[in-house]
Amino acid sequence: MTIKQPLARRILLSFTLLTALVAGVYAAALVAVIHVVEEDLIGEELRSEMAVVEELYRGSRQIPDISGSSSLYVPDLDGKTLPLNLSNIHEGYQEIVTASGAWHVLETSIDGHRFILVRNQDAFEARERLMVKVVVAGLALAIALAFVIGRLTVRRVIDPVIRLAGQVRERDRMPAPAPALAEDYGDDELGQLARAFDLAFGRLGAAIERERLFTSDVSHELRTPLMIVGTSAELLLARGDLPQQARRQVERIGKAAAEMRSLVDTFLQLARAQGISPTCVETTTLAALAEELAAAWRPEIAARGLGFVLRHDGEVAGHWHATLLRVVIDNLLRNALHYTERGEIRLIVGAGGFCVEDSGPGIPADEIDKLFEPFVRGQLARGEGLGLGLSLVRRICEQQGWRIAAGNLDGGGSCFSVRLG
Repeated sequence: MTIKQPLARRILLSFTLLTALVAGVYAAALVAVIHVVEEDLIGEELRSEMAVVEELYRGSRQIPDISGSSSLYVPDLDGKTLPLNLSNIHEGYQEIVTASGAWHVLETSIDGHRFILVRNQDAFEARERLMVKVVVAGLALAIALAFVIGRLTVRRVIDPVIRLAGQVRERDRMPAPAPALAEDYGDDELGQLARAFDLAFGRLGAAIERERLFTSDVSHELRTPLMIVGTSAELLLARGDLPQQARRQVERIGKAAAEMRSLVDTFLQLARAQGISPTCVETTTLAALAEELAAAWRPEIAARGLGFVLRHDGEVAGHWHATLLRVVIDNLLRNALHYTERGEIRLIVGAGGFCVEDSGPGIPADEIDKLFEPFVRGQLARGEGLGLGLSLVRRICEQQGWRIAAGNLDGGGSCFSVRLG
């Protein structure tokens, strides 16, 4: 699984690792070059000294005295014994490094005799070790400086991005019209991103406004024909000469018209909600509305052979949007009625909100996730619903800041709970 790291951490890590790599390669190259130069210079000096020794020996057949930092050994002529550390040398130039010291050695053959020049390099090796320590310390300092500079650079680069992200998150909480984001940024990549957000927000706002106006206009225009349909159904029912089958059909027409008017009112309220002050709408308490709806739903629920229970376990303080709260409870009761064949339906008012319980078959596990999607009906539903009720309930709850949850009861049946506030 890919581990996602914050962008600031990735930039800092990349900057530090790149610096460590470049500085490390430079340090290694510096040490290698110094070592090669050391061998070349000392080797050249030893070869020059050996050339002088060879010239003097061939001219006088005597072993010349060597002064300075080098020592000359001719084991089979002068009787001098090589140090034990140099007993395994071979002809040519070589560097011998042991725990007891470091030597540069040049061995050559002159007239069949071994001539060996030896130079002790302990002081040079000490300086070389000191130089390596300095290089390593410089490498560590470069990495530390890279980390500090990287932190400062990341802060300068990432902080504006974080600020822009915060402004985008808080955009919906700003009073309309919200100020343009691009005004706070320069003409750089971040400014281009802010302008892109402004353009996207503008298009989104225009689309939302078109949707709101369309919903409002359609809902308003539908109210008149629906009122005519409902009034006509009432006039037909007022006649006493309708056959029983025709009366039932007219009652269904009147009920459908009433449900459509309720649906249209809901759309209209949702379309207008953002533009209406809370002081300009009808409000009610949860207890009062529960009593009103219980009186309205009890006869219809009883006509289906079901029991209805209204229970008060507490009261939520405050007043709520009457139309929207009525639509929420209405749709939850209607949904419970659609799915309940026997038993009872319960409307329980509690301290945090309310819940609607039923004794139906419950909610299948594969339907819970899509329960509040529009035009989705359960497989066990009855009645003539369109599958919009629970979708409207969720939309209203999201707009009003209420929280809705659905689940199954231990003894069978389902429960829809709404927490207000």
